[in-house]
Amino acid sequence: MDIAKLTTELDQIERRVEDALPTLRSIDELRRFEAEILGKTGPLSAFVKAIKDFPADQRGQVGQTVNSRKNRIEARLGTHRDALQQQAAGAEQQAAASFDPTLPGEWREMGSVHPVTAVQWEIERIFVRLGFTIEAGPEMESEFFNFEALNIPGDHPARDMQDTFWLKNGMVLRTHTSPVQIRAMHKFGAPLRTLVPGRCFRYETLDASHECTFHQVEGLMIDRDISIANLIALSKTLLSEVMHREVELRIRPGYFPFVEPGIEIDMNCQICGGRGCPTCKHSGWVEILPCGMVHPNVLRAGRIDPTQWTGFAFGLGLTRLAMMKYGIRDIRVLNAGDLRPLVGAQRLAGAIIRE
Repeated sequence: MDIAKLTTELDQIERRVEDALPTLRSIDELRRFEAEILGKTGPLSAFVKAIKDFPADQRGQVGQTVNSRKNRIEARLGTHRDALQQQAAGAEQQAAASFDPTLPGEWREMGSVHPVTAVQWEIERIFVRLGFTIEAGPEMESEFFNFEALNIPGDHPARDMQDTFWLKNGMVLRTHTSPVQIRAMHKFGAPLRTLVPGRCFRYETLDASHECTFHQVEGLMIDRDISIANLIALSKTLLSEVMHREVELRIRPGYFPFVEPGIEIDMNCQICGGRGCPTCKHSGWVEILPCGMVHPNVLRAGRIDPTQWTGFAFGLGLTRLAMMKYGIRDIRVLNAGDLRPLVGAQRLAGAIIRE
């Protein structure tokens, strides 16, 4: 390349800059253009690097020409930057002068609380007022805490009823939040009042009222002279508080290895009013609160003397309770990616939380 050709190309770059300036209406656009022209990969940097390729007697003149044009382009871009900054400052001052703080703000639609979360928070508040602590445990559990400590040995038929997800490391995805009973007894001893909300997993056939993952809350109370009458009274209070109205309950015998005696507390189906629907399997009732008096073997596994202490435990299905509370007919909706069927329930849940 000779000096004449270099001068021609520098003239073209300057014209390109002048033509582009009217179109650069923001600082960000100007910065991008500066990087394109003056950056390491830009044409001016290429000319600076090419100075060494000219004959020795021409390098001084070439260097002066390139640097002179580069300084002119930088000055022109700097002038345009100053103009843009002044323009932006004037716009800000004008906006500030015209701002009226008495006008109502723009309404923005916010996210909402999931119905299951809303029910969990509500139950937690109820039990905290009753002197219960809130505990948590791992979702991947050992066989000891999930089964053996809860009076479910390896040959017990209840193992088959649990429909367990077994993991390759020998652990299980917990089938209930009951393992935290044992952990809480180990941690605190007796007397004890604790509530354990959490996610559980079972290998279930999916239908309107069964999912392979669901949320449950486990309640445990251990003290002297605790009876099943205390359990039933607390259960009625709990369900009435959560539903914000009196609900019709049905109490029937139930069998669970970790309680003796065991009972099932069913709620009148709030979806169909007891007439029968797919959610309640056309029975008019929904199993909501299996419970009972803590089995002596479970107390022993928790390092508590069953001759000195008694207690009750219950497992409340948060997912089913949310369905009853907010009129959700199909449990599969709660874990689905489509949030539209939950909009009404979420708004109601948000209103209850704000109260």
